[in-house]
Amino acid sequence: DYKSRSKNGLQLLWITPLRALAKDIGRAMEEVIGELGMSWKIGIRNGDTDMSERQKQKRQMPEVLIITPESLHLLLAQKNYPEVFKPLKIIAVDEWHELLGSKRGVQVELAISRLVALNKLQATSCKLQVWGISATIGNLHQAKEVLLSPLSIKGVIVTAQIKKNLEIESVFPDEIEKYPWAGHLGIKMVDKVIPIIEQSQTTLIFINTRGMSERWYQELLNASPDLAGVIALHHGSIEYDLRMWVEENLHTGKMKAVVCTASLDLGVDFRPVETVVQVGSPKGVARFLQRAGRSGHQPDATSKIYFLPTHSLELVEAAALKETTKQNLIEIRQPRLLCFDVLIQYLSTLAISDGFYPDEIFKEIKTTYCYREISGDEWKQIIHFITEGGVALQQYDDFKKIEIIDGLYKINNRRVAMRHRMHIGTIVSDPMMKVKFLSGGYIGVIEEWFISRLKAGDVFTLAGRNLEFAMIKDMTVLVRKSNSKKSMVPSWQGGRVPLSSNLGFMLRQKFEEAAETIVINNQKRKEVDIELKVLKPLFELQDYLSHIPKKNELLIEQIETKDGYHLFVFPFEGRLVHEAMAAVLAYRISKITPITFSFAMNDYGFELLSDQPIPVDDANVYDLFSPQNLFDDIHKSMNSTEMARRKFRDIATIGGLIFQGYPGEQKKAKHLQASASLLFNVFAEYDPHNLLLKQAYNEVMEQQMEEARLRSMLERIQKNKIIITFPKRLTPFCFPIKVDSMREDLSSEKLEDRVKKMQMQLEKN
Repeated sequence: DYKSRSKNGLQLLWITPLRALAKDIGRAMEEVIGELGMSWKIGIRNGDTDMSERQKQKRQMPEVLIITPESLHLLLAQKNYPEVFKPLKIIAVDEWHELLGSKRGVQVELAISRLVALNKLQATSCKLQVWGISATIGNLHQAKEVLLSPLSIKGVIVTAQIKKNLEIESVFPDEIEKYPWAGHLGIKMVDKVIPIIEQSQTTLIFINTRGMSERWYQELLNASPDLAGVIALHHGSIEYDLRMWVEENLHTGKMKAVVCTASLDLGVDFRPVETVVQVGSPKGVARFLQRAGRSGHQPDATSKIYFLPTHSLELVEAAALKETTKQNLIEIRQPRLLCFDVLIQYLSTLAISDGFYPDEIFKEIKTTYCYREISGDEWKQIIHFITEGGVALQQYDDFKKIEIIDGLYKINNRRVAMRHRMHIGTIVSDPMMKVKFLSGGYIGVIEEWFISRLKAGDVFTLAGRNLEFAMIKDMTVLVRKSNSKKSMVPSWQGGRVPLSSNLGFMLRQKFEEAAETIVINNQKRKEVDIELKVLKPLFELQDYLSHIPKKNELLIEQIETKDGYHLFVFPFEGRLVHEAMAAVLAYRISKITPITFSFAMNDYGFELLSDQPIPVDDANVYDLFSPQNLFDDIHKSMNSTEMARRKFRDIATIGGLIFQGYPGEQKKAKHLQASASLLFNVFAEYDPHNLLLKQAYNEVMEQQMEEARLRSMLERIQKNKIIITFPKRLTPFCFPIKVDSMREDLSSEKLEDRVKKMQMQLEKN
């Protein structure tokens, strides 16, 4: 009788992290339901759902609801929400690997804990089922444990027995620069991408940053004007309708190529896509596989991905990626623990709907993976905080949001409730400003910090157009069209992902193999990667001037130039670890002798530069790289208070301590930072054990400095052989770091000229 039954209420809740996926999934489900002859309805609920659709859902819930974590919490914030979820049988969480390790994943954990508890209260025999759908990650069992934790059952993992065929091909530049530097080579190889686009039905070109994607789009059009109309640009800051248009045309096969960023990373089933081009390092194995999988997206089809380096050394990464995918060395996603800001937001959500009883909810949240270690004391602190404003804020009525009526904790103030509903969510990005033409017409959004550096008349690119900045009015950037050939490419702060430790590990192995190819020269011993063969001239020069480190060696180069004394270190552990290590090392050296440094780093290593000789030698080097006192040394060497203060802004926003303003009149980031800063100081002085303050410091250590990874690197170095060389001039390994250090002061044209001169100078010697 399932065919005839309709209006059954909500049966299946499908949680997905990306709004873009909702339409695709809905389409696929409608096909299946049609074929089964069922009369079920499918609804979508996310930030793009319009008011009339929401009202319709309120009157009669569809059987299937496709929803984002934020919108699910908004449903929990409605009066009588238990009624909505009464008939629910199944929760399916899509792209769980993407949610795991983020605060949105914690939102999902909390929502599941509530829905499981509601289900247990009903006298039905039907137990709620929870399914997770995930790509391959290194800690799949833990991912399952996190998701199913509230059900307190073991659960099973169902794996498809299909072996995915993957072809990885490197695109080589015409000549290998012995002195590579980041960022410029990619664009110079545009001509190599045109034939790839021509021979495929549809190609996705993944660029790591939004700014570079704007440039690539322009350059591809310049190189092949007949692509106009069949090539498009897709990134998160482009206006919604335009993105939807691009996705629709990808589906129907009308697009020849799309230049995109991570915005098309996930689950997008565009069948016409045959080929993927990855420009520059994907920084991780999982991300690379995910992007490769966007092509040949059906059973038995082969995924084809081209790797296009942005400087010649990145070719070693191509060899490393081939090896890691062969060995299936995929990164793990660490689940988040004790996110107090998300918990405070969740309790307020429950308080504006039907209210909650603390003892009941405490038991529920203890069933989640994130909060299973929360202590009774911490819970008391949180309850005190949401009802009285905690130790530091009890004088201020603004922070006493929740009232207690006969033991029920509830928010009755309508203004507070409305403000809370508007800011449910955990995605806190740099505040975005809308960009519009003076004559009307919306183009997209851009980060406030980029615009704050422009003056009237400056030209920048967005959504593939050159725009002249006119003025800012009501948090909107007003522009006019520009025909100027020169323009600034906006840089978004989201584009700096560090190299993963799996890829770093394999890179070290590949450099060891490269060293061997030089030693055994032409004796054929084992198959050498083509990438390493192509780079042979570069490796020979590196070996001649300095050394190529084996996987159990750490290379340090000390070089004197007219700029001063340089110390280059090559751990291959990613930008964030290097940034923290550079600061710690500088601090430790300055304890030996008073000395000041400037820093530079990339994913392969870092540089300390000083105007006096740097006292690092075989006698003290192991002590300088010791894991002992690491925690204290990080705090003393990096401005961890300042970093925690910046993190605290996000935490305070999620926890609802700072109001971001009503839509259309959002508070400026400056004001937000000011009020966050004030709260940070108040807590630091009057409530030093405040949980949100503690969380800010923890997040800085775990995410911005990757303290655990830094520690394990130092432990590895203690067992390794440290090799210090004294090259007479810059080497191929240190050259890209040197160039990165000049970036801040020079425009890109000037930088290019300066680098060319340096390269010629070095080649001459």
